[in-house]
Amino acid sequence: MFYYILVGILALLAGVAIGFFIARKYMMNYLQKNPPINENMLRVMMMQMGQKPSQKKINQMMKAMNNQMK
Repeated sequence: MFYYILVGILALLAGVAIGFFIARKYMMNYLQKNPPINENMLRVMMMQMGQKPSQKKINQMMKAMNNQMK
């Protein structure tokens, strides 16, 4: 009787751990393929803040954001 409870608890813990790592891997891949912000969105945000975005500045900000994601 005790072994059934022990096996059940161990199976539950293993399932939670495996599920966590699978979900984490899925989200990392999703965010790499679909970044939350792109160049057009960055350009619009800079224009809304009153800055005139140059391509060089946008490239620098995108590179910094991509480095931060890694």
